[in-house]
Amino acid sequence: MTSPVKTRFCPSPTGLVHVGAMRTALFNWAHARHTGGTFVFRIEDTDAARDTDESYRHLLDCMRWLGMDWDEGPEVGGPNGPYRQSERSEVYREIAEKLLASGHAYESFSTNEEVDARRRAAGQDPKLGYDNADRDLTDAQKQAFRDEGRSPVLRLRMPDTDIAWTDLVRGDISFAAGSVPDFVLMRGNGAPLYPFTNPVDDALMGITDVLRGEDLLPSTPRQIALYEALTAIGVARGTPRFGHLPLVFGEGNKKLSKRDPQSNFDVYRERGFLPDGLINYLALLGWAIADDRDVFSVAELVEAFDVTRVSANPARFDLKKAEAINATHLRALPLEEFLGHVRPFLAGAGLVADPPTEEQERVLRAIAPLAQERMIVLSDAVGLLGFLFTDEVEIDPAAAAKQLAGADAAEVLDAATAALADLADWSTAAVEEALKAALVDGLGRKPRQAFGPVRVAVSGRTVSPPLYESIELLGRERTLARLAAARGHTGG
Repeated sequence: MTSPVKTRFCPSPTGLVHVGAMRTALFNWAHARHTGGTFVFRIEDTDAARDTDESYRHLLDCMRWLGMDWDEGPEVGGPNGPYRQSERSEVYREIAEKLLASGHAYESFSTNEEVDARRRAAGQDPKLGYDNADRDLTDAQKQAFRDEGRSPVLRLRMPDTDIAWTDLVRGDISFAAGSVPDFVLMRGNGAPLYPFTNPVDDALMGITDVLRGEDLLPSTPRQIALYEALTAIGVARGTPRFGHLPLVFGEGNKKLSKRDPQSNFDVYRERGFLPDGLINYLALLGWAIADDRDVFSVAELVEAFDVTRVSANPARFDLKKAEAINATHLRALPLEEFLGHVRPFLAGAGLVADPPTEEQERVLRAIAPLAQERMIVLSDAVGLLGFLFTDEVEIDPAAAAKQLAGADAAEVLDAATAALADLADWSTAAVEEALKAALVDGLGRKPRQAFGPVRVAVSGRTVSPPLYESIELLGRERTLARLAAARGHTGG
């Protein structure tokens, strides 16, 4: 097919959104955008028992949050709608009738038990599945089955030749003639199945490139055979190119399952990954912009993406690497963008008002550039900056045990209190000078021993934004109150 590239993402709205599914969406979107093609978003919601409207809305929200816009699909429209399978039943029924009338499909009455019995009688493994026995039933035989009360399924007549294609990711692939049995297009009750609806929709919507998971590769011969039949009856204009993307592995050599917490896309939004940071990492699950480069923008991804350079090897989801890449994107944000991302997390934790008060905004703007360098995800702001927006601080027990136990800590806190109590100029530089004079010069302590107890006293943690700037923003009254409260943890 030589028409402009047209890709699609067609998830089922059945609960949690899997990071592997979003990786698939990203590669289809990036391929379309790189080639100047069209990206179609389609919803496969024919499983009424599992599909929910809540999951459907959530899918749309996740796509929009990542910034993956679609050219055709729900809430956007397009020339090939509707874009939800549940609204396309009449389309499938009409095409099924055409396939049946043309001889590409046929009615099959065999039960699973009868197929198994025939396989065993022939000395074959029942796991081989359907044996194509109903291909040439006479009208009389079909009527006899109907008289028994049987309702036939509709099966595609697979070609008696090898099926081969050149995969965009894996190169030349072929399946021997007869290795794939005739498969079901529609159930006896007339309900269409995924192996039928998916290629039909792709054909009617003009999809040229199908990028999907490696786990679906065994079903590709069936899709190619169906495309050939659809082309013969004038529904399709040929077979699309296929590219089977590498599986995403979790711990060990196992596919990242829905039961794995790392597979839940929502976790990354809730923790405060940036859309650009997460897109950057998802793109690395099977693709690379360069051998020596892991961090890039969405625009750079679109410019460089080449589906033929996607690896055929499994991709391992590495949370630490994902966090490191997000941290790099976070630190590169302009201040206003950073503040815009952080405010909702602080407000959600009840630390600032929504919008922040004038004083809260002043403190936040002052500390933001310093906090930005210490954060990995946006939710880190709650623990890192919370002490600046409360009257009292809750000291982490582990931090207290490490820095506040014993007479040495008591001596440091007493000296710090004395140094700051009557400080004339409450500024970062003056606080630094006073504390260094009192704790390093006066007590002869090394900086780590000198300032560790003070940091835990004022922030409640062993890790915080720079100490002197934090003390300036806290103010004299809250700083001295916290030093006094921490003194009670020393036992001295």
